Amino acid sequence: MRTTELVSGFRQSAPYVNAHRGKTFVIMLGGEAIMQSGIRSIVNDIALLNSLGIKIVLVYGARPQINQALQQAGLEAQYHNRVRVTDDESFRLIKQVAGALQLDITARLSMSLSNTPMQGAQINVVSGNFVIAQPLGVDEGVDYFHSGKVRRIDTNGIRRQLDNNGIVLMGPIAASVTGESFNLTAEEIATQVAIRLKADKMIGFNEAGGVTDEDGQITAELMPNRAEEIMQRLAADSDACVGTVAFLNAAITACRAGVPRCHLVCYNEDGSILQELFSRDGIGTQVVTESAEKLRRAAISDIGGILDLIRPLEQQGLLVRRSREQLEMEIEHFTLIERDGLVIGCAALYPFPEDNVGEFACLAVHPDYRDADRGSILLKSVIQQARQRKYDRLFALTTRSIHWFLEQGFQLVTVDDLPSQKKQLYNYQRRSKILALDF
Repeated sequence: MRTTELVSGFRQSAPYVNAHRGKTFVIMLGGEAIMQSGIRSIVNDIALLNSLGIKIVLVYGARPQINQALQQAGLEAQYHNRVRVTDDESFRLIKQVAGALQLDITARLSMSLSNTPMQGAQINVVSGNFVIAQPLGVDEGVDYFHSGKVRRIDTNGIRRQLDNNGIVLMGPIAASVTGESFNLTAEEIATQVAIRLKADKMIGFNEAGGVTDEDGQITAELMPNRAEEIMQRLAADSDACVGTVAFLNAAITACRAGVPRCHLVCYNEDGSILQELFSRDGIGTQVVTESAEKLRRAAISDIGGILDLIRPLEQQGLLVRRSREQLEMEIEHFTLIERDGLVIGCAALYPFPEDNVGEFACLAVHPDYRDADRGSILLKSVIQQARQRKYDRLFALTTRSIHWFLEQGFQLVTVDDLPSQKKQLYNYQRRSKILALDF
């Protein structure tokens, strides 16, 4: 019996169907992709992914459509540091463009014509105030007006819609807590949604179908550090595709914050997203997380890495200054997170055995890796150590992170609740808040 190409392909894709079912994908559909004639096929394929049990958040952009609308209205697109300046007149047009695209995409996802992949599909497309924005404000004397950034994301609300098998559709306009609207980039929204949802994948589109090398060949896989080198080179090239640079920036941030894989595929090649996700070799470029991080106890050889991590925070007054000599004497108290030889997080457990308590101190996380809740990972490790020592309480002193500690279960206490030895060292000028977690 002859095995047809369809049967062979179907069998090869089966493991990926099983692997992707129930997973969360954030798909970034840039305005450049929406302009193409193949947008119908892309939307059909997104609907197909939904029918296979994949949870989809679809974030659309409108950069070229907005620029075209501004040009037709005789308005000049204004930028500062590569960020759009959105004045009142521009914003009126931008809201019209973004709103029209939302309706168009919703209509395409609602299609159920015969002889199309959408036949019989009943897709619930949900849009709403899942993203809360805040203004960018003024930078170098330039007022961004209605240009904003992500302040908060309603991850629970998004998950409820995804669990009901809906596709969550988000555009570049978001509301603020003051009832205003702001213009955001689709790249930032997609990145922050992917990070905070702990998405399994983020997917984007460009004309080339990925990142090309010097010979014009698609690079199948990139680590974030290498992707950053390429992004910086492309950003300096005025002829480079804006969408490619934007996606790489988003993918680097997402991967470093814990999103395992970010895929870039072609918006002009029919079925590219399916070929990338359901075939052995794929078709585009993946930006993937670097080697696994290690949570371990610190050693003397880690002193330099810890100092590099905590010095900026000491200079800002967020941490009490520690000398190299002091660290050498206290290194046994430290736990750290290491990534490819780089110390990206640390925390210490200082013992007060006479009072049977411990102090959680010197928490620091590298600024490039603060989105994946590594502080909580370090805290959990220290709590485990404290429990193993059968301490009755873990306390911490902080000037800026009060709410974070409260969220972790700590309670505010007074100076009188400190161990006698620590009470004598308390700095009344810093006026640090004292929090405690009882076991």
